Amino acid sequence: MIPVTFAESLAFLHRLGQFGFNPGLEKTRRMAELVGNPHHSLRFIHVAGTNGKGSTCAMLENIYRRTGLKVGLYTSPHLVRFNERIQVNRVPIPDDAIVRLVDLLKVHIESKAPEIQPTFFEFTTIIALGWFAEQKCDLVIWETGLGGRLDSTNIVTPLASVITNIGLDHQHILGKTLAAIAVEKAGIIKPGIPVTTATADHDALEVIRFKAKEMDAPLIVVDAAAVQRLDIRPSLRGAHQQTNAALAAATVRLLRFVLPVTDEQLRAGLETTDWPGRLQRVERGTSLWFLDGAHNLDGIRTLATFLQQQESRHRPTLILGMLTDKDWKEMVRELVPLAGRIITSPVGSIRTVSSEELRSACVATGLGRPVRAVHSVAEAIKAVQSDPLVVVTGSLYFIGEFIEALGLEPTVATAERGLNEWTVGGSGSTP
Repeated sequence: MIPVTFAESLAFLHRLGQFGFNPGLEKTRRMAELVGNPHHSLRFIHVAGTNGKGSTCAMLENIYRRTGLKVGLYTSPHLVRFNERIQVNRVPIPDDAIVRLVDLLKVHIESKAPEIQPTFFEFTTIIALGWFAEQKCDLVIWETGLGGRLDSTNIVTPLASVITNIGLDHQHILGKTLAAIAVEKAGIIKPGIPVTTATADHDALEVIRFKAKEMDAPLIVVDAAAVQRLDIRPSLRGAHQQTNAALAAATVRLLRFVLPVTDEQLRAGLETTDWPGRLQRVERGTSLWFLDGAHNLDGIRTLATFLQQQESRHRPTLILGMLTDKDWKEMVRELVPLAGRIITSPVGSIRTVSSEELRSACVATGLGRPVRAVHSVAEAIKAVQSDPLVVVTGSLYFIGEFIEALGLEPTVATAERGLNEWTVGGSGSTP
């Protein structure tokens, strides 16, 4: 049945989740051909990396939009609404456009290539390309979904490839070591196309250097010295965002010969970027909240550094929600010493660590912090309503729930959050 309403389109996309993550580009290329290869009319900056991809993409988008370009932005996952993934000049794709483009691609597949069983991400990637081409975007900031080499986004030839950093995440898919993961991320490097990276790990950086040399691709490495030279205070919080800003600036300067940007536009872009869920500051009555989507060990350590640098007489109350496929026990051990007290809550995901399991892990650190397990986001909010400093972290999905519950975005159907769920190869395992 062809979807005819937005709800039916979402339901169709949700069913595609059963096909999970199947590495490879053939299906994506075939679907792109079915709808006229819309990416051939577009220019891209392709961004991969373990952490900081979204923030770096948001900075690049804001900079180039300030020059008067029409800029597409493709990111994942979404925090509240599916439409967030596909934006033009920071306006999410309208519901009716999703219905139309889902219908169009589905008809093409059923009539011309019924053997194709696309995954959710493969299908969504083609929807994004179609929308950006329809809107005649001058530039698309194009974030990888997972890895890079075999990620659906890798069918494009960009103006530049950007690799933010290399960390341990999705090891059962991308590899057990930083060098192995770097091989997958470096897979976005194309012949002769320049590359920028802020990767600091020696082994991972050597992999990127080797791949760039093999592809005859000019490489710019943004190191600590380059970050220190950046005389700009990015609007996104945390020392790690200074690194992301330096990487975005290096990419912009590299491409000035084809995408002109003044120093004033560069500065203004970095100093006004908004990207929800990344150390997002929220004032709620007399309480100060930070919502941070750190969801792997490197991200949690970055958050811990930020909290240690805050000049506050209050230890934060931590609200924690985490997923079982992450190194959540190590993440707990990093965070507990910083807390005044801790609230554990389930994430609205089939992969959630139970609040009781999370509480037990916090208690097991032996640091004696008060820990309370609750059963919902609403209960967690009620439990901390009089606390002066509250930090919510552990999962981007968890942050999306708080953004809704705190009234920062309109509440939407649970089905839209469910679109963030997927399996590996339809096997039932999860990333």
